[in-house]
Amino acid sequence: MILSSAERKGDARERLLARLLDAFDEDLPAPEVSLREIAARAGTSHALLRYHFGSLPGVLAAMLTAQRSRDNEALFEAARCGTFDDLVVAIWQTYTRPEQLSRVRGFFHVVGLAAYSPQDFREFIDSLDDLTTMLASLAEREGLDVKEALTLASVTIAAMRGLLLQEILTPGGASEDAVALILRMSKNRSVPRTRPGL
Repeated sequence: MILSSAERKGDARERLLARLLDAFDEDLPAPEVSLREIAARAGTSHALLRYHFGSLPGVLAAMLTAQRSRDNEALFEAARCGTFDDLVVAIWQTYTRPEQLSRVRGFFHVVGLAAYSPQDFREFIDSLDDLTTMLASLAEREGLDVKEALTLASVTIAAMRGLLLQEILTPGGASEDAVALILRMSKNRSVPRTRPGL
């Protein structure tokens, strides 16, 4: 079978991404690190990084997407036999581990860049709904209709991301109590209907 040039480029990109992930393990390069420094650590050239990822933010976004995908596979496995609340707690525990700090900082850095140039971060943006989708399916399993389940899941993920950002900006500010409050607020598993005129 002969691969097209696009397929070969895709394979080369995936191999290069695997090298980056191996070189940095659980970490993410800091935004102030140069492409040359990242390339040296991964044993490749900065020209190849630029060719496959476009820029330093492109490298960060690709690495984050792959790292989150790996993390979320474990979370999805846990969710198969767990509850909505179990998954919320598992997400929080996963992303507040000390070894996740550089990635959480990198996540908000890339999200900020994506807010200004969404067209440059489409793959990253498209990957952000995975946890929301899983939470929504659990909420449906627990009795909510499709729309209510999606709303509850979206608000829950947004609240957790807000708490993570608070933790980055003011360490020690967010706590397990805040996550418990999110769970209490969603306990009745119903989404209030907006009254006309509000």
